[in-house]
This record gives sequence, structure tokens and C-alpha cells, in this order.
Amino acid sequence: QVQLVESGGGLVQPGGSLRLSCVGSGFTVSRTCIGWFRQAPGKQREGVGHIVPGSGVTIYADSVKGRFTISQDNARKTWYLQMNSLKPEDTAMYYCALDPDNSRCDLQARSYAFWGQGTQVTVSS
Repeated sequence: QVQLVESGGGLVQPGGSLRLSCVGSGFTVSRTCIGWFRQAPGKQREGVGHIVPGSGVTIYADSVKGRFTISQDNARKTWYLQMNSLKPEDTAMYYCALDPDNSRCDLQARSYAFWGQGTQVTVSS
């Protein structure tokens, strides 16, 4: 049974940093794609970035490029989203998700079959 559990969210001031974690179980890392998404109230779920665990290749949305970084510890099936220079518009529920087919690996939520429960990030002074 695939499980993904996010943690690390919280309240941070504008310009601050947070690191989110996503711990996975119930699957093998090879041939998967791990995505990070966010959803603010009243808005559609937005792809933030993804990583192909086998190669470490990452892709980011333009809105976070240069500020957010995805990293991994494949042995522990743990993926991280380091968020720097946070802005109020980054406030959202953040989710990690798994696509069992890394041949497509994109930022479309519909491509991901498994999701964590989310962790809230609030950027406010």
C-alpha cells in the first residue's frame, strides 16, 4: 500500500525559509516520479516541481524557480522541498505525490496516482 506523509509546514514571515519532508512507503523508487504541489483556498492545485528519483533530475514551476529546491534521500524514501525567500502568495496546503510512471513526469496533478495528506504553509507577518 503506497503511503506518502508530508511534514514541516508552519507559519513563517515573508522572506523566511521552510523545509518540507515527504516520507514514502509501499513502493519501489525506480521508475517513479515525485511531485510537489500546492493548493490555496479557492484556487486550483498547482504543480511546484518534481524530481525523478532515479536520475535526480528536477523541474520547477516558473513561480518558484530559484527559490525552491527539491532534494532526496532515496535510501530513506524521503524527498524534501526547501523553500527560501517565501512570499505571502506561497501560502497554501502543500502536497507530495507519486506518479508510478516516470516516462511522463510532469507538473499535471492528474498524472499522479498517490497523494499525501498535505502540510499547511502560511507566509505572513
